Amino acid sequence: QVQLVESGGGLVHPGGSLRLACAASGFSTSSASMYWFRQAPGKELQWVANINSRAATYYSDSVKGRFTITIDNAKNTMYLQMDNLQPEDTALYYCTKSSLGLGRGQGTQVIVSS
Repeated sequence: QVQLVESGGGLVHPGGSLRLACAASGFSTSSASMYWFRQAPGKELQWVANINSRAATYYSDSVKGRFTITIDNAKNTMYLQMDNLQPEDTALYYCTKSSLGLGRGQGTQVIVSS
């Protein structure tokens, strides 16, 4: 059974950093493409970044240069290092195996506020 559990969210000031984690079970991250999505209150689900089985990474324009997606296949865990966070990054962040954002975990809340 596929399970994804996000963690690492919190409240941070603008310009601060957070590192999100996505612990996967029921499959091997070494053979999967993995995605981060986010959803701000009242807004649609937004793709943030993804990493494929060859460790190639892709980012949305809104986070490129500030966020870094990595994967530790030994721990079956994906990460999202988020630097220079801005208020517009405030959202519930999800990880998933789906490019459509389906089958996400419960999410982890990120709030960027002064």
